Amino acid sequence: MNAKPDVRLPAVSVIMPVLNEERHLRGAVEAILAQEYAGEMEVVIALGPSTDRTDEIAAQLVAEDARVHTVPNPTGRTPAALNAAIKASRHPIVVRVDGHGMLSPNYIATAVRLLEETGAQNVGGIMHAEGENDWEHAVAAAMTSKIGVGNAAFHTGGQAGPAETVYLGVFRREALEQQGGYNEEFIRAQDWELNFRIREAGGLIWFSPELRVSYRPRPSVRALAKQYKDYGRWRHVVARYHSGSINLRYLAPPTAVCAIAAGLVVGAALTPWGLVVPAGYLAAIAAGSVPAGKGLPLKARLQIPVALATMHMSWGWGFLTSPKSLARKVIASRRPAVLDPV
Repeated sequence: MNAKPDVRLPAVSVIMPVLNEERHLRGAVEAILAQEYAGEMEVVIALGPSTDRTDEIAAQLVAEDARVHTVPNPTGRTPAALNAAIKASRHPIVVRVDGHGMLSPNYIATAVRLLEETGAQNVGGIMHAEGENDWEHAVAAAMTSKIGVGNAAFHTGGQAGPAETVYLGVFRREALEQQGGYNEEFIRAQDWELNFRIREAGGLIWFSPELRVSYRPRPSVRALAKQYKDYGRWRHVVARYHSGSINLRYLAPPTAVCAIAAGLVVGAALTPWGLVVPAGYLAAIAAGSVPAGKGLPLKARLQIPVALATMHMSWGWGFLTSPKSLARKVIASRRPAVLDPV
């Protein structure tokens, strides 16, 4: 039996967008329910049209614990799922968790404390990628290295302080309601876009390495390439939608794609000197994979350059080929109004 909640602590709603998560859903929800937080808590799972056992597992979790609820998300889109879960939730603190994310035991208690201490509208921490096989170990190493993701603190760690965006996030409900929730036109990059709007409205986004969420990487090269291509495409949409939101870190992958492509063309058609750029890139990721793979098995270390190249090239290609028509509705409306203030 659950202990009586401490009414002196703010009540918390955990929202989860879920689609085809039979592998991780139970573990993710159990990590939430086991949180070292004495306040009242609920978990709202937004169920997309899964083709695996996700719905069955969710129903079992609802039957096992009265704090767990579900809400339908027929579109299957992440921002629509998040908004549906927010609408169905009721507490003043809203914690976003993915169906394959594992919260550290004191995550919610720490986040609530940081909201109070900093006055932030949203706090978040480190996306701690962890693999379960050699390929996933390689991707995790690439995703937590500066050669893989630049100086993004929520990937690589860093000092606590104001940030452009954070991984997932723990929000004050009023901040979500003020902004109308997530913009449902952003199939990807919806977190970055929402955090931009919160900052533009004068709100503080706060990063802290005290907050840590374990993340399971994509299980194949193809899945990783699709993930990062989508990231690049939608990050370009954010740049179109919010002028001034781009920086050099986001321009590095498309620049690398162009330089490597030009080098290959020149090397094949004119002079072997054109191959210096692609050869230099390969040498750089091979060298960078050495410290990134420290402590990993040999098979995992050998796959880190493949993971790095997949991430860089897919993100860059997605950014370069992002069509202007991708989010016409986004460009036409400056502010989503999908949440009704409580």
